[in-house]
Amino acid sequence: MRRKEREITDRQLLDEILIKSNTCRLAINDGEYPYIFALNYGYSDNYLYIHCAKEGKKIDLLRKNNKVSFQIEYGNEIIPHEESCKWTTKYRSIVGQGEIEILSDFAEITAGLDILMQQAGKKMNTMQKLWGIF
Repeated sequence: MRRKEREITDRQLLDEILIKSNTCRLAINDGEYPYIFALNYGYSDNYLYIHCAKEGKKIDLLRKNNKVSFQIEYGNEIIPHEESCKWTTKYRSIVGQGEIEILSDFAEITAGLDILMQQAGKKMNTMQKLWGIF
């Protein structure tokens, strides 16, 4: 990072950004150019949980190469100025890299969906909903 004085290294602040935001931009290698898209996510215990269809471009690319880059931001605020080149934006952002693991265990999948739903503001027990137990 060029401006080290703006780098966020406090783990508590990083967790706050990850918990309060709800949109992640994920970049996947697609040959000559990366394929980037926005999606909802859930965060728990240093893991990001995402969900996508079982078929389609995203999952096809992830099966070929699970190495990704991601970006999450929170608290965007445009700061206007009388001079156009002095306008700026305040925000908190996390940029990282990682490897996607495609879950196959039913209990892990439902736990991940619960985490994702909680991040979206809806607490539910996916296991109970899928099996009709309330």
